[in-house]
Amino acid sequence: MEGAGHVPVLAGRVTELLAPALARPRALLVDATVGRAGHARALLEACPGVLLIGIDADPDAIAAAGKLLAGYADRVTLVRARYDQIPAIVGAATIMGLLFDLGASSPQLDDPRRGFAYARDAPLDMRMDRGAGRTAADIVNGYPPAELARVLRDYGEERFAARIAAAVVRERARAPITSSRELSAIVKDAIPAAARRSGGNPAKRTFQALRIEVNDELGTLRRALPAALGRLGVGGRVVVLAYHSLEDRIVKQELARLCTDRTPPGLPVPQPAAAPQFRLLTRGAERPGRDEIAANPRAASARLRAAERIRQAA
Repeated sequence: MEGAGHVPVLAGRVTELLAPALARPRALLVDATVGRAGHARALLEACPGVLLIGIDADPDAIAAAGKLLAGYADRVTLVRARYDQIPAIVGAATIMGLLFDLGASSPQLDDPRRGFAYARDAPLDMRMDRGAGRTAADIVNGYPPAELARVLRDYGEERFAARIAAAVVRERARAPITSSRELSAIVKDAIPAAARRSGGNPAKRTFQALRIEVNDELGTLRRALPAALGRLGVGGRVVVLAYHSLEDRIVKQELARLCTDRTPPGLPVPQPAAAPQFRLLTRGAERPGRDEIAANPRAASARLRAAERIRQAA
């Protein structure tokens, strides 16, 4: 998806929203999830004076982005890190453009070694950074039943979470569950037949939940978003692409908080220190059009939100 020939999700709209904040020479753009550099290349081409810091926890993504952005090497710095480390990475610099393209990338989903995809047989890994942390197999084989059900319910919005967790516990008592195909079959058998007839692959929600838990995706986003937005200069802009309701809700709530006048009720005049720090650039969440979804079905779940800083925090 994000190789040299890939047009990333909503690339034109992302560029349209960020470019006004990146017009001045040496404006700093932080791509918090650089992946295979699809958005980064579009922005570097559209904004010839911009300096890019591209961040990714996946060393394969950093290596690929380095090759794909070689023609812009004098304007690009790539950093292998989680994006909740943005303040430490940028130091004293002011960010003018900030992009989050959340979730797993298509190269990760398509790589049979990574274990992200329920439709492929692979070891149950699912780590963005394969050099750190627990794997999906550790969770599937080690979490108590109630904790496993909580992960599936809270992060996968899986209504049969308890049934699936019980089935997993039964199967792992016989032998450890180590492959994505094996887990997918357990999930399918645990879900009532009537519920399997619609909604796509029944393992989708379970695999989403495990990926989020393995990589602490929601926790990282909750830490990263306010910290990174705090480094955005006046006139700077943020664009976030989310792919499921849980992460989109976090983005929506944080942007709403920053775009709201926080003057206490009952005061006769607005308080300058409580005035909004940001203004929304999108009405609700924007979605890809039918043509883009037809060309790239994985874009179907994308939700785009954007905002601009209008004043510094008091």
